[in-house]
Amino acid sequence: MSNIFFYLAAFSYVVCALLPAKHRQLIGGGTIVAWLLHGIALGNHAIGPDFIRLGFAVMLSATLWISVLAYWLENQNFSLDGLRLLVMPSAAVAVLLPLLFPGSLVPLIGKSSLFSLHIAISTLAYSSLTIAAFHAVLMAIQESRLHAHPSATAQTGWFAAAIERLPALLTMERLLFRLIGFGFILLSLTVLSGLFFSEQLFGKAVKWDHKTIFTMLSWVLFGLLLAGRKWRGWRGKTALTFTLTGFTTLLLAYVGSRFVMEVVLHRSLA
Repeated sequence: MSNIFFYLAAFSYVVCALLPAKHRQLIGGGTIVAWLLHGIALGNHAIGPDFIRLGFAVMLSATLWISVLAYWLENQNFSLDGLRLLVMPSAAVAVLLPLLFPGSLVPLIGKSSLFSLHIAISTLAYSSLTIAAFHAVLMAIQESRLHAHPSATAQTGWFAAAIERLPALLTMERLLFRLIGFGFILLSLTVLSGLFFSEQLFGKAVKWDHKTIFTMLSWVLFGLLLAGRKWRGWRGKTALTFTLTGFTTLLLAYVGSRFVMEVVLHRSLA
C-alpha cells in the first residue's frame, strides 16, 4: 500500500511537466503536492524505527527531491519554466527507482543518535552538489548555443525547447553559486562530523578509504571555487570546470561505488 505514494508522485510530476506554462499557479501547487508525495514515499522507504536504507537509487531519488524544491523556491523569484521541463520528467523517473533498486538496510541499533543526522546531512550535501553539476552542464550547453551558427541551434523537441526557455546565463550563474554555497556548507558539516566524531558515529576511527579521500578532494575543489569566486572573480568556464570536477569526485566517492556494487556486482555495500 505504501508504494501508492511512489506512483502518485510520479504521476503528479508528469502532469506538472505537461501543463502549459500559462498555468503558473496550477503548476506551482501541483509541484508542491508532487514534492510532498515524493517525500512521504522516500521517507517510508528509507527510514524505519531501527534502520535506514541506503543505495544509489535512494540517493538519486533524494537528489531529485531536493531539485524539485530548489526549482520551486527559485521559481518564485525567476522564470524557470525551462528547468521545469527538465526537472519534472527526471523526478518522475527518479521517484520510482527505489522500487527497482531498494538498496541495503543499515541497522541503527547500537549506533549513536548522531549517526542518522550525519547520514541526512551527507545526503543533502551530495544532492545539492549533484544538482549544481547538472546546472553547470545546462549552462555549458547554453553558452555553446550562443556561439553556434543559427542553423545548428534550430532544433525541435522537448530538450531543445527547455534549453531555449532557460533564464539568461548571468541568472543561471547566480543560481549555480547559491547551490554550490549551500552544498559546500553541508559537505563541510559532513566532513567535520566524519573526521571528529567517527568513533561515536561508526564505532571506529576514521578510515582513509576511497570514500574519505574523494570526499575530501571534492570539499577542497568546491572550497577553492568559492574562494576564487569571492577574491578572484572566477566565473564562466573556470566555474564550470571546478563544479564538474568536484561533482565527479563525489560520484566516485559514493553513488558510483554503490551503483557498481548493487547493480553490476549484485552485492550490498554498507
